[in-house]
Amino acid sequence: MPDIKHFAPEAALDTVVRLFWRQGVATTGIQDIVNATGINRSSLYATFGGKQELYRAALERYVQLRSRPVLGRLEEDDRGLPAVTEFFASLIETRCTGEYAQWGCMVSNAHAGAENDDPQVRAILDRQHRRLRDALHTVLVSAQRQEQLTAGADPESAADILALLAHGVNLRSRAGADAGQLQRTVAAAIAAVVHRA
Repeated sequence: MPDIKHFAPEAALDTVVRLFWRQGVATTGIQDIVNATGINRSSLYATFGGKQELYRAALERYVQLRSRPVLGRLEEDDRGLPAVTEFFASLIETRCTGEYAQWGCMVSNAHAGAENDDPQVRAILDRQHRRLRDALHTVLVSAQRQEQLTAGADPESAADILALLAHGVNLRSRAGADAGQLQRTVAAAIAAVVHRA
């Protein structure tokens, strides 16, 4: 007779995402996960594997539900620089106010944590960085077509810089950086590639 799960794995994983996102991997133990989900250890292990497998599943879930939709909207936005400005404004607002203030981004947090020692985690992080960078590049190419960039601006380099800036915003906001300062820094970076008539 097959084992019947008495919990919803996706709902449990959503709880685990929040736990790892807020606390990080190093400070989150299996007992924390048991307490947060109400699921016993043996059921957790049977469904997800050990803590590292559970973390990878949670990271993928975060990417699927939080990162991918945001980057998809950015990539499809053909307004050029206004899309970039709006992306960063929304990022700063999300990271500095409301329920998830000072949580940072689970992906950026992983770049800075020991969890990136895992090659499978690194592969997720590399893939997400490429997605972020590619979405920004797409928007910057659109901006170039609309003559919103300086004549010598390089969308490739600008996308690299802005992708790193997004990670910086995520990490600094986790440390309690002032939203106004983050906005000024982002505005200065964007201004460096804006066409001035």
